[in-house]
Amino acid sequence: MKRKKVLLIGPPFSGHLHPLLGIGQGLATVADVIVLSTPKGVKAAAASGLQGRAIMAEHEHIVLAISEPGRAVKNNPLRLYAQLKENVGLMARLQAELEAIFRAEQPDLVIADFVVPVAGITATRLGIPWWTTIRSPCVIETPDGPPAYFNGQTPARTSLQRLKHAAMRLATRQFKRLVWLLFRREFRQIGFHGIYRADGSEAVYSPQRILALGVREIEFPCTWPRTVQFVGPALHTPPFNGPPPVFPDDGRPCVLISIGTHLVHAKAAVSAAIREIAARHPGIVFHFTHGNAAAPVERQEGNFHEHAYISYMDHLPRYDAVVHHAGAGVMNHCLRHGLPAVVHPLDFDQFDNAARLVAAGVALPAKKLADLEPAILRALHDEALKARCAEMSRIFAAYDEVGTITKML
Repeated sequence: MKRKKVLLIGPPFSGHLHPLLGIGQGLATVADVIVLSTPKGVKAAAASGLQGRAIMAEHEHIVLAISEPGRAVKNNPLRLYAQLKENVGLMARLQAELEAIFRAEQPDLVIADFVVPVAGITATRLGIPWWTTIRSPCVIETPDGPPAYFNGQTPARTSLQRLKHAAMRLATRQFKRLVWLLFRREFRQIGFHGIYRADGSEAVYSPQRILALGVREIEFPCTWPRTVQFVGPALHTPPFNGPPPVFPDDGRPCVLISIGTHLVHAKAAVSAAIREIAARHPGIVFHFTHGNAAAPVERQEGNFHEHAYISYMDHLPRYDAVVHHAGAGVMNHCLRHGLPAVVHPLDFDQFDNAARLVAAGVALPAKKLADLEPAILRALHDEALKARCAEMSRIFAAYDEVGTITKML
C-alpha cells in the first residue's frame, strides 16, 4: 500500500510547533511527513528527525515580532486589532507559498495549527482534506460554558452570571465580525468569506476534525462542536545540548519558574520577584528559565539559578513544584508528571487555562507578584494538592494522542 503524505504546518513558536513535531514523529512511522514552518521551525523539525520545508523565510522577523508586542494584549480591542493587522498583512503571501507547495507535493492530508487557518483555506481550495490542532481547546466558541479571553471565567452559578457569560459570548462574536468587516478585502482575496459557516461553526477551524491537544477532564462543562476530538496533549521538546540545570543533593526542594518562550516584557519582573523570594528562603532552590536557548543568560546567585533554557522533557520530573504562566506546554508537562503548580497568567488564553487548573485542584493561583511567595510555600507542603496532582497524572497517562491520530489517518 502506498504511504500517505501529510503536511504539518505551524508557526515557529514552541507552544504551537512542538506538539506538531511530536505528532509528526508518530505519523512518520506510517506516512511521509513534511513540516512547513519558518526557518527557525524547520531547524526544530530537523532536530526532531523530521523533514522540513521553509515558508515565510524573508518575513520570519515579522512573524516573530507579532508574538512579542512588548506588552500584554489580553482582550484590549486596540491591541488585538494591531496584532491582527500585522497577521492579515502576511496572509496573501503565505497563501501563495502554501499553494505552490501543495500543488507540488500533492499531500493526502494537511494538519495545521489553529493560528494558521490560511493553510486550511488553501487546502480546501485545492480539494485537500485538512485537520486543525489546538492546544488550548477552551478558546473554541461554544453555546454554553465560560467564554474565553475574559480573564479566566469559571462556570456560572447564578442567573446573573449566566447572563454575563451570554453577553461575553455575544461580544466575542461581534468583535470577530467587526474584524472580518474591517479586513474583508484582504480576507476575500485569500478565500475567507466569513467568520462563521452556515451551520454556525467557526470557519478558521477544520470542518472535518479539530484535534484538541488537551486533557478533557480539566475542561469546564460545555457543548463542544461535533468536530472536536480530545486526543490528549502531544508533548515534545527537540533535543537541547546546552548546560543542564544543577539540582541540590542536600535534600532541599527545587522549584522551576517558567514564563514560556514569549512575554519577554514580563520576565524581568518575575525574575526579580523570585530572586527576592530566594534570598528569604535559602532552604529552597529556584531555577528560572527564559525559555530561549539563544538568551545570553546562565548564572547562579546562591540558591537562585538563572538559565537560558531548561528542557521540560529532560528535567521537569526532578522538580518539586513549578511556577508557570499557564501556557499550554508547561501546563501539560506538569499534569503529565503530577507536579504541583503555582499559576501566574499574563496574557492570551493563560487566564482561562489557569482558571481550569485551579478549579481542578492541581494548581494554586498567584494573580499578583506578591502572591507568588505564599503560594510557592504552600505548594511545597500541601499534601492534598500533591495527591490531586498525582491523580491527574494517572488520568493523563490514559491518553495516547499519537496513537489515536495515527489510527485516524
